[in-house]
Amino acid sequence: MTQPSYRALALQTATRSVTGLTVSDARAAIEAAIVRVAAQVRASRAWIGPDLRLVVLPEYVLTGFPLGEPVPAWRDRAAIAPDGPEYEALAAVARDQRLYLVVNAYESDPHFPELYFQACVILGPDGEVVLRARRLHSMFSPTPYDVWTRYLDAYGPDSILPVARTPIGNLAAIASEEILYPELARALALRGAEVFCQPTSEASSPQLTQKAVARRARAIENLAYVVSANSGGLSGIPIPGDSVNGGSEVLDFEGRVLAQAGPGESLVAAAELDLAALRRHRARPGMGNLLARGKPALWAAEYGRQEGEQPDELGDAVPDRGWFAARQQAVIDRLREAGVIA
Repeated sequence: MTQPSYRALALQTATRSVTGLTVSDARAAIEAAIVRVAAQVRASRAWIGPDLRLVVLPEYVLTGFPLGEPVPAWRDRAAIAPDGPEYEALAAVARDQRLYLVVNAYESDPHFPELYFQACVILGPDGEVVLRARRLHSMFSPTPYDVWTRYLDAYGPDSILPVARTPIGNLAAIASEEILYPELARALALRGAEVFCQPTSEASSPQLTQKAVARRARAIENLAYVVSANSGGLSGIPIPGDSVNGGSEVLDFEGRVLAQAGPGESLVAAAELDLAALRRHRARPGMGNLLARGKPALWAAEYGRQEGEQPDELGDAVPDRGWFAARQQAVIDRLREAGVIA
């Protein structure tokens, strides 16, 4: 049975990087991060109330991001297995607190033992995985698109843009900068997504950042809620820790800010999501119903004739970090040849 309204929390918690640690120390740090997150989720539910049904955690909250490490080294240090003990421990949090928990982590993959992927995983109140979405746009990490044919052979096309139909609405996950790609959010909305869960770890500012603007646009374009959890500081690397600190927020389906956190670890970004109101809004004819006024066939044809990143560009190789920048330069060169870039 659908729950017509409930509370969602973008839990703003600190991230401690495992960059430079030994594999054993990194694994211990991941375990410690899970214990800390579990305590904060438990306390947040006690504070907010039993109608808290959805908690979104920041991007790569267990490990931070790789700072120049080779792909194999980061895989060994920071990637967790989809069926590993880390997810079992996080599932116990969701089960014990009777809520949906959105986690972003680097994952190993038995079909691609030489690589890792970044994944958003939604764990349900029964402890089961209800959604796993592998990030499709990444500047310095492998994605399913880079090994497209092999990935589709392993997991099928339905694995690419998943939407979880749950009693608290149709949930989708958009990792960090993927909020900047309107096609991704629209594709998920056309698959029924009503709540975009965005684990992020981004530069924060009193001014509207690019991603903050994009969140508002994606909410308006798709008549969808956005629950965006940013880091509450980042330690363990030379980057100033408060550069990535604050601004977690919950937006409604008209782009309005329902709640927003300041800097530091915080449960302030919590608000009620009214599914009944969203569904009424989507079913209402009018100029504001941008989801119903779209022309997907038109844009599919136009996009199909344009240049950009191509599938399977990685092949069977294990990339060094320079490969990703070189691939982007090749795309820029093709765009220049096509007259897109003057």
